[in-house]
Amino acid sequence: MATKQRGRPRSFDRDEALEKALHAFWQHGYEATSVADLTRVLGIGAPSLYAAFGDKKALFDAAVEAYATSDNGTFIDRALAEEPTAVAAFTRILREAAVGYTAPDRPRGCMVLSVGVSATTPEVVAKMRELRALNLAVMTARVQADVTAGVLPPGTDPEKLATYAGAVLQGMSAQARDGADRELLQRVAEVAAAGFAAAVEDREVGASGA
Repeated sequence: MATKQRGRPRSFDRDEALEKALHAFWQHGYEATSVADLTRVLGIGAPSLYAAFGDKKALFDAAVEAYATSDNGTFIDRALAEEPTAVAAFTRILREAAVGYTAPDRPRGCMVLSVGVSATTPEVVAKMRELRALNLAVMTARVQADVTAGVLPPGTDPEKLATYAGAVLQGMSAQARDGADRELLQRVAEVAAAGFAAAVEDREVGASGA
């Protein structure tokens, strides 16, 4: 009689398993995703999971790192680095969010925002808050760079504009999770981008008329 093979299967692919775990956490949240759920999704036994990743929290941390360095997690940084102005960057971010948050090959919305809403484990809550704060910081810095360069007037409030963009992204993520389709989120992105540009223009008019 054949004996049951123990340990990690020969077909085990760590990156593929990590992506599956990421999607499980993304879809259901940290607390609602059990080790049993993860072993079922990954198609491996608990010993193999522990051997490859450590405990559930370590696997979650690895999944978050994978997300943060993927196209899904870096689109904000890319837009801020590649677009000539903060307004152009924020417009691109919102448009790309509408597409990414409704992509058919992964859970809806933003992983960081989705997990952050439901998390109750203090370490997870703190990690999600830290990642959101990092995004806010880089967006604020991009607006400040335009102010320093004279692209935006001196009275511009970088934190306020960055927080506005962040709030729209959070709303779009929540709407995507609730079933909003891509076309609707694209319209939301255009309205928000127009509002952002209008806020900047109003500040420019006020500065020039002062």
